[in-house]
Amino acid sequence: MAIECYYGGPCGMTAITPLPTDYKSNLSASLKALIWKQLFTPTGNSLSAAELTCGMIMSLARQIPQAAASMKEGKWDRKKFMGMELQGKTLGILGLGRIGREVAIRMQSFGMKTIGYDPIITPKESAAFGVEQLPLEKIWPLCDFITVHTPLLPSTTGLLGDATFAQCRRGVQVINCARGGIIDEGALLRALQSGQCGGAALDVFTEEPPKDKALVNHPNVISCPHLGASTREAQSRCGREIAVQIVDLAQGRALVGAVNGQALSSAYASHTKPWIALARALGIVLRALTHQMNGGVQVVTHGSTLQRAGSYLIPAVAIGLLKETAQKDVNLVNGLLLAQEAGLKIATTHSDRAPSDEEGLLQLAAQDTPYVLVGSVQGSIPVLHELSGTVFKQLVPLTGTLLFYRSKASPTSLLPTVIGLLGKAKVELLSYNHSSIVTGQEWNVMNISSALQSLQELMQHVTEVVQVTL
Repeated sequence: MAIECYYGGPCGMTAITPLPTDYKSNLSASLKALIWKQLFTPTGNSLSAAELTCGMIMSLARQIPQAAASMKEGKWDRKKFMGMELQGKTLGILGLGRIGREVAIRMQSFGMKTIGYDPIITPKESAAFGVEQLPLEKIWPLCDFITVHTPLLPSTTGLLGDATFAQCRRGVQVINCARGGIIDEGALLRALQSGQCGGAALDVFTEEPPKDKALVNHPNVISCPHLGASTREAQSRCGREIAVQIVDLAQGRALVGAVNGQALSSAYASHTKPWIALARALGIVLRALTHQMNGGVQVVTHGSTLQRAGSYLIPAVAIGLLKETAQKDVNLVNGLLLAQEAGLKIATTHSDRAPSDEEGLLQLAAQDTPYVLVGSVQGSIPVLHELSGTVFKQLVPLTGTLLFYRSKASPTSLLPTVIGLLGKAKVELLSYNHSSIVTGQEWNVMNISSALQSLQELMQHVTEVVQVTL
């Protein structure tokens, strides 16, 4: 079967063109549905993008493109192109996913010190590949070079702007081979003109191709026409990923990379919407309880009705897990891919057995933590059954703003104290549930009218406390 593919779209997107009519008659219904799909192949271009970034860093350090252009003009100007060594210089890497990690490993071979920031990758994980994680405000003044490898999100748009350039070392060099807009182009031009930024290497722009040529024409800017994935090897890997995805679909497995695949279509089915809401809610609560995911998440579906639900429930869990991080635009299409990029390993298993009075159950457990959540759907409302082995006699609706706190079980109820603190903060209690007692502790869940500004005062009375908005 011949399938023509076009590469190089956003996030490694690949469009599959329609097949000739004579092929269609021999295709299964599943493969017919694949025609005119768009597939994400984000891992295919990681190495190519990383290598381009490394080339940009070396080109900035030695002004290679400018020197080459000067030679073509018939000049021999050795003094003009005085460069710097990379040995001993500090490289700041913002975003430590696949590409950021590969950049770090390669530039360490030049003797560069690598520091970085990522809201999801843990400091322990980044230390394993030689990157010391620091808060952003500590990174700016330490770097000789800064490279960005984040998605373009509301929280990352203009990540390098006037305020952050002012905190950087004078003459800092910046590289963007990720997405146009992460570096504020106006602020970058001002920093170049003032000398606060010594040079920039840009493979991406806010508008492509850029109509405003001020940056492209600046003598200290190296620019390329979005070449991150433009290697024969990257294109070949993308093609192989697509082939694997097609085979997966033909064999009834989830088509992870399809933009308009099963997860997206399931979001519009009335019977799956509440389960998607449940998976997202459990992911949000689990993330809040663990604060930072350091390993894997085990998802277990119970009941025959959820036998094939993993294809849309797993991305929904990923949405919840990533909600309070920088990944603010996570959705059913990209959720699993972004979770994988963030180093979150979501494993899934299924059991046909479910309590006789339940259509199905969804269970989430965080690796190396005591936190296990069990929920289901009542009517169209996602509800919580269990939390870390404690059982809620009255099921907890997972809607609105919820305050979870664990406390010692005692004859003297803590409830009046907590209600008093809510009243002091002018927050109304809408409903209250408490769990069974396990090892002398119980969980309490309050649905409140709005989130508390601070949990510090409540922390003085309880073992642990978190709040979430669902």
